[in-house]
Amino acid sequence: MSSLSNVTQTLIRKTALNAVHRKLGAKMVDFNGWDMPVEYPAGLIAEHMAVRNGVGIFDVSHMGDIRISGREALAAVQHISMNDASKLAIGQCQYSAMLYSQGTFVDDVIIHRFGEDDFFFVINAGTREKDITWVRDNTRSFDCKVEHLSDDFTQIAIQGPRGVDVLQKLTDADLSKVKFYWFTRGTVCGLGNTLIARTGYTAEDGFEIYVPADEETSARVWHEVMEAGKEFKLLPCGLGARNTLRLEGKLALYGHEISDSITVWEAGLDRWCKMDKGEFIGRRSLERQKVDGVHRTLVGLEMIERGIGRDGYPVLNDQGRQIGYITSGSYAPYLKKNIGLAYVPSSYAAIDTVVNVEIRGQAVKAKVVPTPFYKRPKKTA
Repeated sequence: MSSLSNVTQTLIRKTALNAVHRKLGAKMVDFNGWDMPVEYPAGLIAEHMAVRNGVGIFDVSHMGDIRISGREALAAVQHISMNDASKLAIGQCQYSAMLYSQGTFVDDVIIHRFGEDDFFFVINAGTREKDITWVRDNTRSFDCKVEHLSDDFTQIAIQGPRGVDVLQKLTDADLSKVKFYWFTRGTVCGLGNTLIARTGYTAEDGFEIYVPADEETSARVWHEVMEAGKEFKLLPCGLGARNTLRLEGKLALYGHEISDSITVWEAGLDRWCKMDKGEFIGRRSLERQKVDGVHRTLVGLEMIERGIGRDGYPVLNDQGRQIGYITSGSYAPYLKKNIGLAYVPSSYAAIDTVVNVEIRGQAVKAKVVPTPFYKRPKKTA
């Protein structure tokens, strides 16, 4: 038994900030093979609210990174992704996805355009190895270089309306000139040429910085951000708050709202799928599906009766027959409601449609509501 335990432990990966999280008293969990903080002593609700109202800091170093560069890099990126990367200016980011030939998801990604023929993909932690293999396999016919850079960086997310104030204290870059979903480079905590992206996964404004992945540098930067954020009551935040924040904003999670068995149209991500840009992997299947019509769709649910529809719980009609399932569900700390996302037949997708969620053998009423559940307030002049 002990030998099996030792083998298991060797399979769990740790970010360069692992010791920092433990010293801060974080509750650690195995997340897609990574030893990650799920919450800190302040608790999930406090962390969630800090990001909505002020600022929080996350270790997201488990995320993966792929760089595609070379003479035919743009053509390669266009071939393997559904958004139109040709529209990106240098310094701009876009949400996109890589698809299988049947129009389902390899992974969703954020693409950064470093140069005319230089692109940087941020990919999900749980799909790292699959993604890099798939990208390499599907770009072999292009004159480009594919680099797996996932272990080169510690990625730190500084999220919330006061995130810009915290980070500006630590960098010489003028963050007021960096729009949402754009990036720049500057000195951060004394580290020159640091990538600073105004992106995130919390439905808030915020930044993600990429620093060298050695423990000493990573810990120093983390502590300097924490110190700079004291006046704004910055809190360290774990995976629990990251999940509730992204759920309020209806941001997809691989293996839940998107997967290799869910199509772009079903997931409602057609806004980012540019069918008119030319051929890309999955396009032909998506064309056929558009003609045939979508038979299930992702909807937002708000519980009418007491209970939380957790991931995987069945969604039932009035006759008690299962018609769908919850992909993600939780108490929403900012909204103070029990919410969830679910796949249901298109005939049940109209706003205010009442369905039942099976919770511990009981049918609990919920209604279809508009999404995203939360939108961050627009800045006033």
